Amino acid sequence: MNDFMILAEAETDVIEGGDLGSDSATTTQTIQADPNQPLTQDLPKKSNNFTFILLGLMFVVFYFMIFRGPKKKQQQQKKMIQSLQKNARVQTVGGILGTVLEVGDNEITLKVDESSNTKIKVLPSAISRVIENK
Repeated sequence: MNDFMILAEAETDVIEGGDLGSDSATTTQTIQADPNQPLTQDLPKKSNNFTFILLGLMFVVFYFMIFRGPKKKQQQQKKMIQSLQKNARVQTVGGILGTVLEVGDNEITLKVDESSNTKIKVLPSAISRVIENK
């Protein structure tokens, strides 16, 4: 088994290592200790600063990935809907192609069939893209 024996004296600490799995592996290490200095070592403060900087950078990356991307897309969608004009050719989220007849605050009227003069009313959020403006 692992037998370790630590002997401490006033000015010298001796650490002896026992059998560590091999018969010939015994080591002796002598460490000079200053009686005025504590035996514990202070960890450097740089590692804490590095951790906070790393966490800050991760937060910035997550902000742009999670919050900024969808918000920018919503702003583009809103700008596109506000710029809709009569006779613009559009595509809805469901894939319906139509021509804008009337733009209201809460609904947009689309003409989807020229031969039967079929009209549908959709919400402004249902417009996915403008194909062409006439």
